Amino acid sequence: MKILRTPSEQFENLPGFDFAENWFEVDLGNGQTARQHYVDEGSPEAPPVLLFHGEPSWSFLYRKMIPILVDAGLRVLAPDLIGFGKSDKPDDPEFFTYARHVDWLKQWRSAVEPRPAALFCQDWGGLLGLRMVAHDPEQFVCVVASNTFLPAGGTPSKAFLAWREYARTTDDFRIGPLLQRSTVTELTEAEVAAYDAPFPKEAFKAAARAFPALVPVEDGMPGVEDNKAAWPSLAAYDKPFLTLFGEDDPITRGSEKFLIDRIAGAEGLSHRTLPGCGHFCQEDRPQELAKGIIEMARKAGHLG
Repeated sequence: MKILRTPSEQFENLPGFDFAENWFEVDLGNGQTARQHYVDEGSPEAPPVLLFHGEPSWSFLYRKMIPILVDAGLRVLAPDLIGFGKSDKPDDPEFFTYARHVDWLKQWRSAVEPRPAALFCQDWGGLLGLRMVAHDPEQFVCVVASNTFLPAGGTPSKAFLAWREYARTTDDFRIGPLLQRSTVTELTEAEVAAYDAPFPKEAFKAAARAFPALVPVEDGMPGVEDNKAAWPSLAAYDKPFLTLFGEDDPITRGSEKFLIDRIAGAEGLSHRTLPGCGHFCQEDRPQELAKGIIEMARKAGHLG
């Protein structure tokens, strides 16, 4: 297996994304390492918020939210998952597992910002982040979840099955146009190109191809038992837990009810389904999402 690194010139002149680069060396196991990129904006002493992206996006997705959160007084940390964005990319789809991604993200978090933090998570950012909340609830002061869930088997939706098959079989797996089809907001050509930028050749897309098949939405899949074991702790999480889901997301629409009904900290909060908002909600409703994070951080006493 090769560890690929996207050439830096792919990321020149990204619209609205002039944040400094930061790097962390992740132990992948099997004697291999990978360089992980992350955004780190705001004062190092400020209360931290973690922004976890999903599939097949990267921290570019948070470019509209980051300045709002920094202006509110937060330290904003947004990593690129291994295989995405500016981070290194193993070229073997079989190498990627749910458990490995949890471990890699925990390595990053422990080294870069071990203090208790607020969390915003969307898509696979939630599959990873909510598992981390369940494992170490004291490390998270509040959570805002959008268009995500913590699946533990069952029966997948037709929309998800179609997406999983598309990612596995299509010959034209263009990431930028896929992001455009999954947002209500019309992206510029430069923004669409920014989502394509991490993947100059097919070999760089191994993680993007693999991720949909790793979602444990059917009984017996790897990850089902781990998520079942995580759910009691997640359900007992009694700090502020807000859901802000997109009304126009066919993949996760309705999943927020399961989170609201089961997680203790969700009780009594002003959960919202955002109109004019697709799967990649950060493109469609960045102000509302940032406001939700700020409100929950204040409610938790994390932010003055």
